[in-house]
Amino acid sequence: MNDKNLFELENNPVGALMWRYFWPAFIGVMANSLYNIIDRIFIGQFVGPEALSGVTAVFPVMVIMMAFGMLIGVGASVRLSLNLGRKNLERARKVVGNTVLLIIIVSLLVTSIGFAIKDPMLRLFGATDSTVQYANDYLNYILWGVVLHEFGFSMNSLIRAEGNARLAMISMLISAGINIPLDAFFIIYLDMGVQGAALATIISMACLSLWVLIHFKSKRCVVQLKKKYIGIDLTILGSIVTVGLAPFAMQIANSAVQALLNLSLIKYGSDLAVGAMGIIMSVVVLITMSIVALNMAGQPIIGYNYGARNFSRVRQTLKTSIIFATAIAVVSWVLIQSFPGAVISLFVSDSPEIMRYGVEGLRYFLIALPIVGYQIVVGNYFQSVGKAGKAIFVTLLRQVLVLIPLLIVLPRSLGLLGVWIAAPLADTVSGVVSALFLVYEWRRLKRQESLIHDAG
Repeated sequence: MNDKNLFELENNPVGALMWRYFWPAFIGVMANSLYNIIDRIFIGQFVGPEALSGVTAVFPVMVIMMAFGMLIGVGASVRLSLNLGRKNLERARKVVGNTVLLIIIVSLLVTSIGFAIKDPMLRLFGATDSTVQYANDYLNYILWGVVLHEFGFSMNSLIRAEGNARLAMISMLISAGINIPLDAFFIIYLDMGVQGAALATIISMACLSLWVLIHFKSKRCVVQLKKKYIGIDLTILGSIVTVGLAPFAMQIANSAVQALLNLSLIKYGSDLAVGAMGIIMSVVVLITMSIVALNMAGQPIIGYNYGARNFSRVRQTLKTSIIFATAIAVVSWVLIQSFPGAVISLFVSDSPEIMRYGVEGLRYFLIALPIVGYQIVVGNYFQSVGKAGKAIFVTLLRQVLVLIPLLIVLPRSLGLLGVWIAAPLADTVSGVVSALFLVYEWRRLKRQESLIHDAG
C-alpha cells in the first residue's frame, strides 16, 4: 500500500493538493469528453449536417452509458476513498473486486436491452426519417463497446481515488490520442462516415480498458485487483450503488432532457435545430466536465478526511472547490457570450441554418451559467461524504423537478424561445435551493469541528 498518497490526503495544504490533482483530472476528463465532441466535429465537417443531427439523436444513449459508468465508478471511488481513510485495506480490496464483477453484469444488460429497443429508442430520442439511418449506423457499433466503456471509465475512477491522479490522466490521454487519428483515418481516408466515427471510439475504449487492467495487476497500484476478491458482496455492492445513484440519476435525467429537447426542437424548429443542439451540448459538456474535474480533485480529499473526521480540511476543500468552479463558469460565460459564432463554426461551416440556431441557442441556453458551477460542487460534496439522498435531490432538482416541466410548458406559448430559456430559469431556481443546502451543511461541519476540538 502506498502510504505516501494517504499521507498527502491527510496533511498536504488543501489548495496545493487540489491544484496538483486538478490538472491531471482536467486533462483526463477533457480527453474523455473528446470521444463525442471530436466525432461531431469530423461528422459535421466531412459527412454533413443531417449526419450530425442523426448522431445527436444517439447522444442520449451515450449519456445512459455514462450514467452506468458513473453509477459504478463514482460509487466505487467514494467507497474506496472512505475505506482508505479508515485504514480498512481489506474492505478496499473487496470494493475493487466487486466493482469489476458489477461492471460486467451491468454492461451485458445494457448491451442486450439496447439492441432489443434500438429502433423505437432512436425515434424517441429525436431521429427522423432523414436522420435515423445515420443514428442507426453509429449506434450499432457503440452498443458492442458498452463493456469497454464501462470498464475503462469506472476503473480509471478508482485509479484517481487511490491518489494516482496523474496516471488516471495518462489513461484518458492515451485513449483520446488513439481516437482522434482513427476518426480522421476512418472518416476521411476510408470514407466510412458515421460508422468510422463509432469504430474509432470503440477501439479507443478497448485500449483504455487494457491500460487500466494492466495497472490494477501491477505493483504500483495502491489496491491491487486480486482474483479472490472478485465476487458478489451484497453489502459492498449496495454501498457502491447507493453513493453512485446521484450521478447515475443525473445522467439519466440528462438523457431524458436531451430526448425532450430533441423532440421540442424538431417540433418548433427543424432537424437541423437538433444538430445545433448537439453542438451546444458539446460546449456544455466541456464546461461541466471542467467542473467535474475540479470535483474529482476534491473528492478523494473530502472522502478521506471525512472518513478520518478531519472536518476542517473538508470545509477548506469545499470552499476552494466552490471558488474555482464559479471562476470556471464565469470565464466560460464571458467567452461564449462574446464569440458564439466562432464556437459553432468549429463544428459546421457550410450550414447557415445550423449557425443561426446555434448562435441563438448558445446565448439563451447558457445565460445563467455563472451560477451553475457551485451547484455541481454541492451535489458532488454530498456524494463524496456518502449522503446519497441529499446528493440525488440537489442533482435532480435542476434536471428533473424544474427543467423538464419548463420544457413542457414554455414552448407552448413561446415556441423555440421557450426551449432555449427553460435551462437558465431552471438554473436560477435550483441555484437558490442549492445555496440553502450549502449554508446548512457548512454550519453542521463547523459544529462537528468544534465538538472534536472541545473533546480534544
